[in-house]
Amino acid sequence: MLSLKELDYISAAKALGANYQRVFFNHLIPNTLGPIIVTATLGVANAILLEAYVSFLGLGVQPPTATWGNMMDQAQSFLIQGVWWMWVFPSLFIIFTILCINLMGDGLRDAFDPRSTKNL
Repeated sequence: MLSLKELDYISAAKALGANYQRVFFNHLIPNTLGPIIVTATLGVANAILLEAYVSFLGLGVQPPTATWGNMMDQAQSFLIQGVWWMWVFPSLFIIFTILCINLMGDGLRDAFDPRSTKNL
């Protein structure tokens, strides 16, 4: 927000007589929505990964509640018996979910800031 405040179009809007509320709601808020939404999507992916990690260690959500971290923690005892799929599928779902959320954030960044895309 502070770096956007110093750009030329903000100075031009002020020079044309726009008050601070008009500059804030018409120029600053629309130009900060893109980075805020991208940061939020990356934060959601980080929260999912953190919850799975902490639950895998046994410090997060307690075992009656099913989470991917709890499933991987419970599947460790079956891994020695050759039941590999009980550990692999929750980890693949974690990877797939985080990948989808990151790609959605990348797509939203491109949608909100078309100037940042490169022409190939």
